[in-house]
Amino acid sequence: MEQVAPKSEGKKKVNKRKDVFKYIKKNKWLYVLLIPGLLYFLIFKIAPMFGIVIAFQDYVPSAGITGSKWVGTSNFTDFFSNPDFFRIMKNTLLIAFLNILFAFPAPIIVALMLNELRQKIYQKVVQTFIYVPHFLSWTIIVSIWFILFSVDGGAITSLVEAITGNKIDFLSNPAWFRPMIILQSVWKGTGWGTIIYLAALSSVDQEQYEAAIMDGAGRFARVWHITLPAIRSTIIIMLIMQVGSILNTGFDQIYLMTNQLNRSVADVFDTYVYMMGITNGAYSFSTAVGLFKSVVGIILVLSTNRLAKVFGESGLY
Repeated sequence: MEQVAPKSEGKKKVNKRKDVFKYIKKNKWLYVLLIPGLLYFLIFKIAPMFGIVIAFQDYVPSAGITGSKWVGTSNFTDFFSNPDFFRIMKNTLLIAFLNILFAFPAPIIVALMLNELRQKIYQKVVQTFIYVPHFLSWTIIVSIWFILFSVDGGAITSLVEAITGNKIDFLSNPAWFRPMIILQSVWKGTGWGTIIYLAALSSVDQEQYEAAIMDGAGRFARVWHITLPAIRSTIIIMLIMQVGSILNTGFDQIYLMTNQLNRSVADVFDTYVYMMGITNGAYSFSTAVGLFKSVVGIILVLSTNRLAKVFGESGLY
């Protein structure tokens, strides 16, 4: 016989539904403020996802999506069998790994150093100077890099030549491409990331530091046993987001730093999609590459989030 749910459970569901509507009515203006953000994601993030279907077509602009021929997964097969696949994958993963190794911990280290300053005015001044580069576009940053590292009259290039006697072409030598990219990422992103960790550190109870000092704990011991555990959850969340975008190395920065001499180490997924889709007109093929990158990113986010929960952290959700 079919079991009938107790009336008490039905009443609880009804009451819960009423509470939700009551809460929405009470905070209606907050939901009104939410509308612009929702519209942004609907128009610019969700609606364009319909175009993913051309990854499974031999897309012809004149025929449109509905008139183009379906080819299944042949675009993905062509990409995986292309010699460029392993080169692009290698370049992307190397830059992503170096970013995690150097650029990711940089704001954590700077935040810990600023948190140890006794004079808060110095903390504010230093923080202001280091997060200004975040507001500069990659075009400006790369232009500054060309001025500093140009082989003809660059300030740093000339200084290195005066010290070592050798003129190094930092901008065209493939061996220097990745160090340049990582240095730019550290310089541009460290200050902004520091704000997040300093905000997390502001919630640490100062009495813990006072108690540690009374127990004879040194500055390093206080950082290791009090400060780092306090921002551990923030570090985990930022790491999950960083790993999720491991194949998204940034188009603007890479594209502007790429030239014919360093292209062998500079081509990544973002620039490859642009080259194949916009320059060569292979719309279906480039969409397949972009879709592959997005799927891998989602898998990495879910995996890292799951791993964080295994180790007792809250994760993103």
